Amino acid sequence: MDWIDTILTPIKWVVAWILVLFHQLFEWLGMDPVSGWTWVLAITCLTMVVRTALIPLFVKQIRSQRKMQLIQPDLQRLQAKYKGKKDQFSRQAMAEEQQALFKKHGTNPLSSCLPMLVQLPIFFSLYRVLFNSEDVARGVREPIGGYNAELAGQLINSEIFGIPLHITFLEGDMWVKVFTAVLIVLMGATMFITQKQIMAKNMSEAAMNNPFMQQQKMLLYLMPVVFAVGGVFFPVSLLLYWLVSNLWTMVQQFYVIRQMPAPGSPAEKALMERRAKKGKPPLPGAKPLDEEKPEETPKGQRQQPVSKDRAKKQAKKQSGKKKS
Repeated sequence: MDWIDTILTPIKWVVAWILVLFHQLFEWLGMDPVSGWTWVLAITCLTMVVRTALIPLFVKQIRSQRKMQLIQPDLQRLQAKYKGKKDQFSRQAMAEEQQALFKKHGTNPLSSCLPMLVQLPIFFSLYRVLFNSEDVARGVREPIGGYNAELAGQLINSEIFGIPLHITFLEGDMWVKVFTAVLIVLMGATMFITQKQIMAKNMSEAAMNNPFMQQQKMLLYLMPVVFAVGGVFFPVSLLLYWLVSNLWTMVQQFYVIRQMPAPGSPAEKALMERRAKKGKPPLPGAKPLDEEKPEETPKGQRQQPVSKDRAKKQAKKQSGKKKS
């Protein structure tokens, strides 16, 4: 794994320094440097710094998702054009036309994965910093940034609820296994809920029928399972980092869906209803609620057609009742 450490050296150095600075801050505020809670707070603050730095990518992701929503009619026409054509030439032509469409509108289905892809090197860098703590504490490895032997020793000896932060599911006793299992389940659940609320509330019906969304649905169930399986190898400190990151994503996504929904999505309709109740005008480019309501059909038995003679008799009868 030394080659991985070499590749991740710059990111490890930055991650280690941020972690150390927050640990020193809480120590300066009077917290015990060996306490597990001091390190948990330092890891939480590290997570918040990372997620704040990723906000520009998140904004780009939102814009890309909006553009993907707007080009759904074009994608559907493209799918209808090549429907039933399974030869290699047709598939290649369809893929080329899709790429041209994405390029024209400045979007890409993979843009929604940008924050996740950028986070992975940071996640593995923190993992390597924590994984090498024992070697750094014993002097076998050189300090990583400001993370020296003394601090590594403090992290190794730190605990929360009697559970060492550096221990994994596979290494601990029954209490450790229960605690880490709860963290792993919470980690997978928050990831699932975040993606589920995007699909359920922030996508139009046309977008949900797109082939790319079928792949996203598979990832919705696959990714939590992957991280749950991998979670048994992660130390408690790293599970806490990922859980805090998922909670940040979930709250951030909830705010965006509520305040800046995608066009044509159920969330946009809900926002329009809230604005209408408050007497605010519709969102720019959004259809008024009156236009979205289907025409009401009369309840009860459908009125039967009436002949001209019968209609005249009924009209005379009604006029007679009015005169009387």
